[in-house]
Amino acid sequence: MLIPHDTRIALQTVVDLVNTAPESDTGDGLADIAALYGFAERHDISGVGVLGEKDLRAVQDVRSRFAEVFAAPDARTAADLVNTLVAAAGTTPQLTNHDGYDWHVHYFAPDASIADHLAADCGMALAFIVVAGEQERLRRCEAPDCRDAFVDLSRNRSRRYCSSRTCGNRLHVAAYRARRREAAG
Repeated sequence: MLIPHDTRIALQTVVDLVNTAPESDTGDGLADIAALYGFAERHDISGVGVLGEKDLRAVQDVRSRFAEVFAAPDARTAADLVNTLVAAAGTTPQLTNHDGYDWHVHYFAPDASIADHLAADCGMALAFIVVAGEQERLRRCEAPDCRDAFVDLSRNRSRRYCSSRTCGNRLHVAAYRARRREAAG
């Protein structure tokens, strides 16, 4: 599956945004405005400006809606959710090159809020996945103690864990140790 660079970046951003939800042991990764500024900086979100409580609540709402897309049981449901997000953001596609990045498409208006920026750009990235018939690539980690979101970009759609280094490795080591105990006992 060929995914343009800017779409890959938007997909990683939406995954990281969904994974800030307070469902994990680490708590809410967007609990305050400082965390929102940090998120925007880590993801090179341009034109953020001054953020306030209203922005924080709006981004938390967008995060919840993106989580619903990852949980959607079928492409129709995912499409409806994405359409609602993108329409509410008031998409205004435009070509741009800035901050050392080559030409790419921004789907948000130049004066858009951070929530609209995320809803439009990340929503369109998810839309491309749905249009390609690849909605099943939007997954949650299968590790029993982790429900992080990820986009399975493997060729055969076989990825099961958010990270093979952490969740995957931990479960494989546990299975190996259980087999060893069983063989010894």
